[in-house]
Amino acid sequence: MPASATNSLRVAVLADSDTRWKWGALTASRLAPEDADIRLDGFLLRGRATPTARQLQEVGVRPAALREVTGLEFLRAMKEAAYDIVLLSLVGGGVQAMLHGLRRVWDGRTKRPVVVTGYVGVVYEKLADGLLLRHGADLVLANSRQDADRFRAVYEGVGADASSVTEVALPFLGGRPYAGTEDPSAEEGRRPYTVVFAVQPSVPDNRRDRTYLLNRLVQHARLHPDRQVLLKLRSKPGEHTTHIEELPYQKLAEKLPGGLPANFRLAYGNMGEVLDTTDLLVTVSSTAALESLHRRIPTVVLTDLGIRETLGNHHFVGSGCLASWDQLDAGYEPAPDPEWVARQGVVTGGTSRTKSGGGSYGTAFDTARTRVAKLVAAPELPPLAPYYTPVTAPGYLPGILARHHLGPDGTPLPGAPAADRQAGPVRQIVRRAARGAYRHGVQRVAPVIRRMGEL
Repeated sequence: MPASATNSLRVAVLADSDTRWKWGALTASRLAPEDADIRLDGFLLRGRATPTARQLQEVGVRPAALREVTGLEFLRAMKEAAYDIVLLSLVGGGVQAMLHGLRRVWDGRTKRPVVVTGYVGVVYEKLADGLLLRHGADLVLANSRQDADRFRAVYEGVGADASSVTEVALPFLGGRPYAGTEDPSAEEGRRPYTVVFAVQPSVPDNRRDRTYLLNRLVQHARLHPDRQVLLKLRSKPGEHTTHIEELPYQKLAEKLPGGLPANFRLAYGNMGEVLDTTDLLVTVSSTAALESLHRRIPTVVLTDLGIRETLGNHHFVGSGCLASWDQLDAGYEPAPDPEWVARQGVVTGGTSRTKSGGGSYGTAFDTARTRVAKLVAAPELPPLAPYYTPVTAPGYLPGILARHHLGPDGTPLPGAPAADRQAGPVRQIVRRAARGAYRHGVQRVAPVIRRMGEL
């Protein structure tokens, strides 16, 4: 029975990393009608970046159920269980494989769940590739007006249906607006001016540049002893995020000559909580910049390493936020361009409300919420229809599906891992050991091999 009739909504979120779990879980709560009772079931796709318990706890979303699955196990669950919405929060290839697999397991149904997908942040690379791999979902969410226009242009340019593109905003935008260093909870109502450098796992991707940025952050702390300077880290050593981090900043910090100044510290935890006491957010190109701008916190996107597509900071051209450490050391504070900010879907209007899962939001999800409610209430939905098929991409699609043990028609390949039983204790131990070995290889062995290759 549709959620509109029962006042409840069953949602399944499949995610393959900590950031995508955060995006998927929070997006699911934003898509529900205001008076709906949501049951959120989480599925974590088994792989190199499957989040740890600490990373899941940091997101702050408490699903009704949560389990780690393979792609085939997820498809089996979707065949057997009744959901209103299935939200795919995966890399593009994973989304494409699940779309074909879901089409197969729902074959013959007149009523199926509504399928939603999108991006977890700024889209600045592989636009066409990523978008076409997501085509076929009922809703492809765009986090800004600018992205929505680009998404439609790509779909229309290849002759694909673009009606699925729906403008929303990043679901984790929210929190209290910036009010300076005034803090009723602090002594005498004030706290130290706080500078936060939000790191990224893979940008920049080499020791020289990462060490340079760390040294400049430490130098800023020494030049401004009255300021609190935080290095905001994404993960602890051994944990993996959406992007591979071969050179964790905390490891580089341990080796800095002269140690760290007293007003400098490492920070983990939820980005929203860190922003509650931030007076200046500095980054190379992290999505944290959009969270900061949404709160009207002074925000700087660094130009020290150039403005380059490989860094992602080219996305912020025209934002008014580009600056260097030399300028920041001299006391510069940026003034964001209002038109640019509006195009990015931040500083959204409307009355905000809070739902389980945290965060507040306004009118940005109204259109998506209305579309989802209409689709959920529809007596029947057509089969999923991705743009890529064995006819349109015979040399590309089979390889993508095979990586998830699916054949060209979405059925499990012969010899694919069984998806009808829980892994035994021995298999679970082997899986954990294999994942640990992979992470060790990425963080320890791969950088050494790469350096040897450069000799």
